[in-house]
Amino acid sequence: MKKTGIIAALLLMGLSQTAMAANKEGAFSLSPVVGGYTFENSQKLDTSVVIGGRAGYNFTERIGIEALIDYTHAKGNSGASSIDFYRYGGELLYHMFPKNDLVPYLAVGAGGIYASQGGGNKLSFDYGVGLKYFMTDNLALRADVRGINYKYDKYFTNIEYTVGLYIPFMAPKPAPAPVVVPEPAPVVVVPPPPAPGSNLKAEPASLVKGNTTTLSWSSTNTTDCDLQPGIGPVATSGSRVITPSASTSYTLNCNGAGGKTVSNTSIEVTEPVKEVVAPKAIVAGTKLNLDILFDTGKSDIKKKYHTELQKVGDALNSEKHLRGIIEGHTDTVGGHAMNMRLSQRRADSVRNYIIKNFNIDKSRLSAKGYGPDQPIADNKTAEGRQQNRRIHALFEENPTFKEVLVSEQKAAPVKVTKKKVAKKKAPAKDQPAKQ
Repeated sequence: MKKTGIIAALLLMGLSQTAMAANKEGAFSLSPVVGGYTFENSQKLDTSVVIGGRAGYNFTERIGIEALIDYTHAKGNSGASSIDFYRYGGELLYHMFPKNDLVPYLAVGAGGIYASQGGGNKLSFDYGVGLKYFMTDNLALRADVRGINYKYDKYFTNIEYTVGLYIPFMAPKPAPAPVVVPEPAPVVVVPPPPAPGSNLKAEPASLVKGNTTTLSWSSTNTTDCDLQPGIGPVATSGSRVITPSASTSYTLNCNGAGGKTVSNTSIEVTEPVKEVVAPKAIVAGTKLNLDILFDTGKSDIKKKYHTELQKVGDALNSEKHLRGIIEGHTDTVGGHAMNMRLSQRRADSVRNYIIKNFNIDKSRLSAKGYGPDQPIADNKTAEGRQQNRRIHALFEENPTFKEVLVSEQKAAPVKVTKKKVAKKKAPAKDQPAKQ
């Protein structure tokens, strides 16, 4: 029953509706109330009718005080005696939504308890909630729930729930609204509209043909903008991803109340590095782009790329005066130091394979890892990162190469002839053939 009373009062608080001011500052009030009083089970007293009265004063429309007195004649149960029970004291009230017809409030107070059986006067404390419903400015219905704590031989908590009337009086009347004499309208000087401004940029401003770049622009004090060539009307600020096929200059024109503004930016487009496919004759300065892909974080060469590596082996075998450099490159995914090591391992793996499988002198082929430091495409896109993960073979003149003169070739033919004869001629009849 205690919990039911408290929950019912809290639900009523949520039903308040905005209306004229009801709980007024400076008002005195009287409140006759009637209700029920429930004792703790250990007191062996039945729930009884309680009657009482309240006298109050509002310091503000939210904060007020009330003096109270209640009387209950409680019948005993389980052999306990009936008693006359008085409660008296004062409470501090805090009103929520004081300008509504339905005004919930919180209460806390202190006073005394007098019981005709077993203890006389005792100090008590109470707390709870209440609700006032104003039917007119001078009459309201009220409902209250209180928890009451006091001690006789031990601490007890009782519940009191009442309904009654709330009768305010002697509230000061609100002062009449002052008469406002309108002042003459001031002379408004309209300043000239601010001058517009704008900004246009491209990121990246240089790219390989087929890659994308982003045009970004912003403007102030403008109403409309136009971006050319080939784009047309745009918002006063924004961005656009484009794939220019050639180097282009873009112009942003914007209009505003204060005039016009123009911004420009240029994009440089370069042709991609062309692959040289298995040249029969290669000159110094040729760079082969080897179409070799590695697993993530790996440097092992897959069997399907062996044909691709034959380009370098054949080139070095056909052009004895050249030497080669295997260059390894990565994108920017991961740390710089890791990418430097990874590009070097991959370049070394390619070099070692070519030396071993095409009988190339080690001094004619070196390897160098450049990591992400020499990109040929934008690392912000998947396509650009794929282009940057590459292996190049660069050829240059071998400074240690020395041509064999015709006269030198004729000076040592006998040794060569003997080897060839030994392999081709049948052994003499009196000698066994060498195996």
